[in-house]
Amino acid sequence: MRSAPETPPGGVPGSALRVLPGAEPSERRIAVKRRPRLETVDYVNGVLACDRGVLGRTLTLMESASPAHRRQAGEVLDALMPRTGASLRVGVTGTPGVGKSTFIEAVGMMLVEAGRRVAVVAVDPSSDATGGSILGDKTRMERLSMSPAAMVRPAPSGGWLGGVARGTRESILVLEAAGYDVVIVETVGVGQSETLVSSMVDFFLLLTMPGAGDELQGMKRGIMEVAHGIVVNKADGPILEAAKVARAQVEGALRLMRPPADGWRPRAATCSAATGAGLDEVWRMVEERQRHLLDTHQLAPRRAEQAALWMRQAFEHELAARFRADAARAERFDALSARVRAGAASPLAAAEELLSLVYPAPREGGAAPSHGEPESP
Repeated sequence: MRSAPETPPGGVPGSALRVLPGAEPSERRIAVKRRPRLETVDYVNGVLACDRGVLGRTLTLMESASPAHRRQAGEVLDALMPRTGASLRVGVTGTPGVGKSTFIEAVGMMLVEAGRRVAVVAVDPSSDATGGSILGDKTRMERLSMSPAAMVRPAPSGGWLGGVARGTRESILVLEAAGYDVVIVETVGVGQSETLVSSMVDFFLLLTMPGAGDELQGMKRGIMEVAHGIVVNKADGPILEAAKVARAQVEGALRLMRPPADGWRPRAATCSAATGAGLDEVWRMVEERQRHLLDTHQLAPRRAEQAALWMRQAFEHELAARFRADAARAERFDALSARVRAGAASPLAAAEELLSLVYPAPREGGAAPSHGEPESP
């Protein structure tokens, strides 16, 4: 009778298999190399030199909610302001699936090939549950992203309304200072709050597609009132005729709109981002609007009003953020929110109580309180 094979050292009994000893756990940890902190002058010099690494970090600084970062962002912007304002600012919005990213890449490549420098701030929606964003515009605009004369910057909306993100305005100025002469802002999508982006740009373009007749019926009127041009995309192949019909429907809708105060009457156009047909006509419309603003001396006042609006919105947002940053005030805010939801307090009364934590109520007779420092909690 044959005996069982001898078990080798470290082997499995009854088998010729051998288990090799594992590596001893190392006590050493891999050191993570941190990037050196940049001073304000480093950010400014990097942006002016269009150092893409520093430029990316500067845009991240503009998007940060950290109070320290917000202060430094203000310092950087103050230093860059003399080098801003020379770009043509364009906002692009449209329903999901209309082809905004494809359109922007096609226009961007056309401009780059013509010798322009193009920057894109592409706002992606953030999840209400997790706060995360896909930030996929660099993959959707791969050719434009790879061009040395272009920069595509995805930005999470972070729950901000208006189809834009925290720092969108700041990003426009930074990109202008870096030498990009066309800055395009792609919004999240069409909605009632999408009109906010029109307060940041010179030309607000609404992108639609064949079948726009039904779409226009459900579209918010506010979008139509602030759009400077409406473009029917995907005008190619078997739906080319449908695109022409859609353009006629858009033109009919525009004729019913009240004439704008600045004297520019919004126009309609068709194009195909896939084939490039009609893109030159669309861009001529954008440039004609810019010439109109310059010839009528409206560009500078328009941008001045936009800056004043930006200041007001920044003030209101920072005021609310600092209120919630105080633990006692935040606790009272949450308690009053619960009472309002339960129907135990009216929203107006709750808001007045919250305001009283910072500012005293006006005295009888309508006398306004003094505008000194806010009361401490």
